[in-house]
Amino acid sequence: MSRMKTIEWKDGTVITIDQSKLPNETLFLKLKDCRQVASAIREMKMRGAPLLGAAAAYGLALSAFHSTAANRKGLMEEMEESAEMLRKTRPTAVNLFWAIDRIIEKARRTAGDAGAVAKVIVTEAQEIADEDVEANHKIGEHGSALIQQGDRILTHCNAGSLATVDYGTALGVIRAAWEQGKRIQVFSTETRPKMQGSRLTTYELKRDGIPVTLITDNMVGYVMSRNLVDKVVVGADRIVRDAVINKIGTYTVAVLAHEHGVPFYVAAPTSTFDGSSSASEVTIEQRDLKEVTHIMSRRVAPRNVKALNPAFDVTPMKYVTAIICETGVLSPAEFRKLMKD
Repeated sequence: MSRMKTIEWKDGTVITIDQSKLPNETLFLKLKDCRQVASAIREMKMRGAPLLGAAAAYGLALSAFHSTAANRKGLMEEMEESAEMLRKTRPTAVNLFWAIDRIIEKARRTAGDAGAVAKVIVTEAQEIADEDVEANHKIGEHGSALIQQGDRILTHCNAGSLATVDYGTALGVIRAAWEQGKRIQVFSTETRPKMQGSRLTTYELKRDGIPVTLITDNMVGYVMSRNLVDKVVVGADRIVRDAVINKIGTYTVAVLAHEHGVPFYVAAPTSTFDGSSSASEVTIEQRDLKEVTHIMSRRVAPRNVKALNPAFDVTPMKYVTAIICETGVLSPAEFRKLMKD
C-alpha cells in the first residue's frame, strides 16, 4: 500500500502528521514558522530520530524562507536564534543536532546576500529529507538479507515511516523483506509510556498487510522463552562508541535476546552515529511524570506518587549483533573501527 511522506515542504509551509492523534485520528499540521516546528517536536507530535533531523532542517528553512532580514548578517543572526530554539527541544536524538549543524555550516560557507543564503538553506533542508528516504530504502535492502522466510521478528517502539521522512529503519527492514515475498510475522511491544508500538507500529504494519501481534512490554521474556521470536530489529536515537541509545525498554529487550540466543539488530542511518561520544556523556531526556502516572490523559496511579520517566535507555554494544545502516551491515567491532577512522 502506498504511504504518504510523514513530513513535506510546500511553498514555505511544513506539513506533517500529528502523531499524538494516531491511530484514532489522522490530523495534518501546517507549520508556518520555526517556533511551531520546535513546539511540535517538544510535544512529540513529531518524533523519531531521523524525522527530527528532517524537521529541524525544515524549521531552519522556514526561518530562512520567511526572513525579512535586510542583509546576510541579520539572516545569520536569525538562523542562530532558530537553531538554538530547536536544540533545546529534545536532548538525546543526535540527528536533530546533526541536521542543525549541517544547515548552519552550509549557510556560513555560502557566498552572496541574504536572499542567496536563504535559498541555499531551503535547498539543503530538502536534500536532508530526500537523503533520509534514500537511506531508509538502503537500510531495508541491506537488512532484509538477514531476514529468512517465516521469521518471527520482535520490534520495540516505532522505527517506521512515521519515525522518518518515509519507509522507516527497523520497519524498513521488515517492509523490504515482506516486499521480497518473505512471509514473516512481527511482535510489537506496546512501548510504555507513550505507546508508540501499540499506536503507531501496529498501525503501520496493519496498513501494509504485514501480520503483527501486539504484546505488552513485560511479555518480551515470555515470548522469547517460548521460542516465538527469531530476531529482534529496533531503531536508534543515537549510536555512540560503546552503546546504542534508544527508546526506554530497549536495553531490557537486548538483555533478554542475549539470554535466549536471539540476534539483536539495530537499524539506523549514519546520521544517528555519534563517534565523538560515549554512553556516559549522553544526556538522557527526562520527561513529564504524568506520562507514567496517566495513560492517554487518564490518571492510573494515586495522586502524588513518585514516578520516574526517562525517555531512553542505554544498550551496551556487547548485546548488539549488528548495526544496519545505508552503507551495509556492521558488526560492533566494525562500527568501533569506523568511528575511530
